[in-house]
Amino acid sequence: MSRELGINPKTVAKWRKRSTVQEMKTGPAEPRSTVLTEAEEAMVVAFRRHTLLPLDDCLYALQPSIPHLTRSALHRCLQRHGISRLPDVEGDKPKRQKFKRYPIGPRHCS
Repeated sequence: MSRELGINPKTVAKWRKRSTVQEMKTGPAEPRSTVLTEAEEAMVVAFRRHTLLPLDDCLYALQPSIPHLTRSALHRCLQRHGISRLPDVEGDKPKRQKFKRYPIGPRHCS
C-alpha cells in the first residue's frame, strides 16, 4: 500500500493501528501558556471579565504586575478562555441605513 500511494511504510502502519478514519487532533491535550503561570492566567481572565477593556488597555494595565506579559501572550490567553472578543454593547455602532433610491439612467448635476 505504501508503494501504491508513494508514502512511508511507517505511515501506513500508524494508520492501520487507528480505530477510526477521522483526522487526529495535533498539539497538547490541555493547552496552557508557556509564558504565564496558572495564577497569572487566572488574574488576566478575571481582570478582563471585570473591566471589559480592549486588548491593548488590558496589556498596559496588567504589565506593571506581570512585567513579562506580551501582547501576543495576552491575546492567546484570552482566546484559550473564550473571552478574546468583547461583547457588543448597544449604542457602540451607528445604525445602518439604506441607500437613497435614485431612478435608473444618467444623472445630470447642475
